[in-house]
Amino acid sequence: MRVLLVYPKFPKTFWSYEKILELVNRKVLLPPLGLITVAAILPQTWEFKLVDHNIRAVTDTEWQWADLVIFSAMIVQKNDLLELIAIAKQRHKKVAVGGPYSTSMPQDMEAAGVDYLILDEGELTLPLFVEAITNGATQGKFTANGEKPDVTNTPIPRYDLLELEQYDSMSVQFSRGCPFQCEFCDIIVLYGRKPRTKTPAQLLAELDTLYTQGWRGGVFMVDDNFIGNKRNVKLLLKELKIWQKEHGYPFRFDTEASLDLAEDDELIDLMLECNFAAVFMGIETPDTDSLQLTKKFQNTRSSLLDSIDKVTHAGLRVIAGFIVGFDGEKSGAGQRIVDFAEITGIPTTTFAMLQALPNTALWHRLEKEGRLFSQEGNINQTTLMNFEPTRPVEEIAREYVSAFRQLYEPVQYLNRVYRYFLKLGAPGCVLPPKCPSGL
Repeated sequence: MRVLLVYPKFPKTFWSYEKILELVNRKVLLPPLGLITVAAILPQTWEFKLVDHNIRAVTDTEWQWADLVIFSAMIVQKNDLLELIAIAKQRHKKVAVGGPYSTSMPQDMEAAGVDYLILDEGELTLPLFVEAITNGATQGKFTANGEKPDVTNTPIPRYDLLELEQYDSMSVQFSRGCPFQCEFCDIIVLYGRKPRTKTPAQLLAELDTLYTQGWRGGVFMVDDNFIGNKRNVKLLLKELKIWQKEHGYPFRFDTEASLDLAEDDELIDLMLECNFAAVFMGIETPDTDSLQLTKKFQNTRSSLLDSIDKVTHAGLRVIAGFIVGFDGEKSGAGQRIVDFAEITGIPTTTFAMLQALPNTALWHRLEKEGRLFSQEGNINQTTLMNFEPTRPVEEIAREYVSAFRQLYEPVQYLNRVYRYFLKLGAPGCVLPPKCPSGL
């Protein structure tokens, strides 16, 4: 079986960073970890080729070579995915599709005419697909029926399929799931609220693979909440710091974590000793009422300012995620986010209008209230809201544009960067010849 794995394009937005990537001679920030994991789960007697459409187009030779084309995508990649599916079908190729978008909105894939719909997590559904196709099935829909796999059985991703030199950072995953209950988040819908982790040995084996293939530099720990299972992540970090030292600190790690990281000094210290440089945190809004309503209670248990300052002074650079458009939100929310960013000095902030993602608690509540719009368009954080908010959407959009312009007005931004790096703490370990920040 000759399998062509194709990863669709992301739309060009501020967060594509294409100009920054040009400066470092790279095409894409991160590789398609899901697809190279799929390639590792499928029978290794099959042949594989991978094309990241964010890097280049699929060639005629590659289309002709393939017996089967497999796509995986997030919702934001919808437009390019549907176009690629259409091209594959025009070439009379069998098409299989999986990933978060397909799992959240399988009806879109059925309408696109895919042959095999592989939903949920691949450790459970890919074997079902392989069995079916081996037995001659020409179509099928494969689901896990709510079951979550044991990720300690997940094989090492096929990093050898990537054009490594085209990426700014590599990706690894230690855990899936998050223990919190944020109303707008689809992670807990897709992966559950009980974080499942790999073993430290598994993760180190993946790093060994990257190291052997010559990768050096950035590695993004793509867990949606790296510290969701604090016990297990500490076990990993205690072994990772030894691995890093023995290998001469070849990797600089970034990740995503909840704000309660600030409450655990041991965890912060371990991350620094492992050469973690930056952590993305979903701050969402400084408005406590909005945080309570959207059930982001973990951000209300202590001062947002104090928590961010603690992590920053320790030596971890905070990247903050903000959202405007929560129910009950009072006018001026956008400006309050700008003011908060200025007070904390956080240089890099992702900022979007709230979207109701499929099957989230927010989605179901808005659907029940009759406030959810038709889902014919593309659900992503570069478009207007896909539901009727509690204050005029025109007001929210104006605040969003104004806040965005202020956050990234060149002089204001550079001043904020300068102030932030003045208070960014010294690294937690000493590396020859430079510190973990790479500066």
